[in-house]
Amino acid sequence: MTNHLDNMAVILAKRPEGLPNPDDFKLENRPLGDRLSGQVRCQTLYLSLDPYMRSVIAGNHMGHGVDPGDVIAGEVVARIVESDDADWPVGKVVRCQGGWQQFTDQPPEALSRVPAALSRPSLALSILGMPGLTAWAGMVQQAKVREGDMVVIPAAVGGVGAMAAQLCKRAGATTIAITSGSEKRRIATETLGYDHCIDRIEDDLAEALTRTAPNGVSVYFDLVGDPTLTTVAQQLSIGGRVVLCGLIKDYNGDHKTAGPHPGLWITKRATVTGLVVYDYESQRQVFEEEFVPLAEAGELVANEEIHDGLAAAPDAFCDLMRGRNHGKVVVRVGE
Repeated sequence: MTNHLDNMAVILAKRPEGLPNPDDFKLENRPLGDRLSGQVRCQTLYLSLDPYMRSVIAGNHMGHGVDPGDVIAGEVVARIVESDDADWPVGKVVRCQGGWQQFTDQPPEALSRVPAALSRPSLALSILGMPGLTAWAGMVQQAKVREGDMVVIPAAVGGVGAMAAQLCKRAGATTIAITSGSEKRRIATETLGYDHCIDRIEDDLAEALTRTAPNGVSVYFDLVGDPTLTTVAQQLSIGGRVVLCGLIKDYNGDHKTAGPHPGLWITKRATVTGLVVYDYESQRQVFEEEFVPLAEAGELVANEEIHDGLAAAPDAFCDLMRGRNHGKVVVRVGE
């Protein structure tokens, strides 16, 4: 058993006002004491950074949050370094809510196995993790995207958007990315295979949609909220499907999505569903059984943006919330 193990952690120094800044966070050494009986000690290998974390540090995400002085919450891939549990032996790679820190002690029921066939453990936090499961739940389970659909995906090169695009292409749909900047446009079309790409800053979204989807939008996977939500909803085809999944524009606290008038949904005979990925956790194994082999065969693109070292997390997160990331943001904490 290890006593007083040095444990570097990132804590919330103060709640951000609007966009987060690096000085809202603090790197701190919090030594670990003895591991409690029945718990498993894990060393973080990779940390996932996701937009929803902005509402967590605001204290209002799905009924929970973190307070100043707390370690920032987050999902990690970790290696077990101490254990008395035969089902969770030393050396096994797992997923857990370890947060922004090097080590964490977890009860066995809080651990999930990383598929043994996965050669890149970070994928369990990107296209084969929560973002990928979200995309699958939204596009396959809820919208039931099919051949001939015209699908619009904002935040197009992030973790959820990247997987959603590939699922839609596999179904035979036409995909339209909404993103910004020349590098993201290049990734969208050249790396992820989107059929069309609209720059949310340089282009007039309504005009661009009319040009690229003259018969209307079949499916809209909303990850951002207004004003994009209302603009795309106005161009739905009859019987269009909308999956409401994220509110990136709202997370920084300086914007409030109002959404389209209900009459628009009625006129379009639209189907509108809300998606919370936790509802699909019970289907994760089904998802992994289908897509882990495809990823290992090189048939899926992860589009990960990996940063090195726990100290890089605050800057990387602040860039993410400013839209400066070029893919799913992951921090490599250990090896």
